[in-house]
Amino acid sequence: MPFTTLVQHHTDEIIEKKSRFIADAFPIRSVADAEAAIQLIHDQHPGARRHVYAYRIGIGVPYERFSDDGEPSGTAGRPVLEVLRRQGIDNALVVVTRYFGGILLGANGLVRAYTEAAAAALSAAPKLACQPMVELNVTCDYSHYGKLEYQLAQSGIALRNPAFAETVSFQLIIPAEEADSLTQHLADWTGGQAHIDYHPPVYMGLTPSCEIVRDVWVKSPS
Repeated sequence: MPFTTLVQHHTDEIIEKKSRFIADAFPIRSVADAEAAIQLIHDQHPGARRHVYAYRIGIGVPYERFSDDGEPSGTAGRPVLEVLRRQGIDNALVVVTRYFGGILLGANGLVRAYTEAAAAALSAAPKLACQPMVELNVTCDYSHYGKLEYQLAQSGIALRNPAFAETVSFQLIIPAEEADSLTQHLADWTGGQAHIDYHPPVYMGLTPSCEIVRDVWVKSPS
């Protein structure tokens, strides 16, 4: 099941009637990650009035948690969680820090401010598109390498870490659903001479710059 998370920590801020709402969005892989990030924000903003948060961990049926941190029930943590849900962001935490500006906002004003702050941080944060991927380790003769390099380039598949010794070896990382088809193509292009080691599918992420992130944690906590 594909999912989307964040590449890295991102901060944004809005002002609502002189109150500052600073939203910090983090990629996380566990409850411990979430708790550590929340504590980090507390340490960075010891004079703030509130540290509202919400997070989602896992895919399919994610583990979710939120806190209003003293704001009226339903005006802070849940709106932040709803932003995470609407934007379809998993394995992520948003902490919204509030510095009171002296003007009461009321329930509707709080909902709007926490929602806008969380949305600003999540919308601007670089995303990581994650799905089951497989790694193929390919070994071939020099006589076949040129054709493979050309065919893979034509197919838009990156050839990674080529090594040249008595034979040529390299890695391919592709969506799991394409593995059987590509394996057959590799055999066809080399007359069945290529040696292919097939690794089991694991979740990996692709950054906007097409960098592969291998260590993507997706299981819901027990």
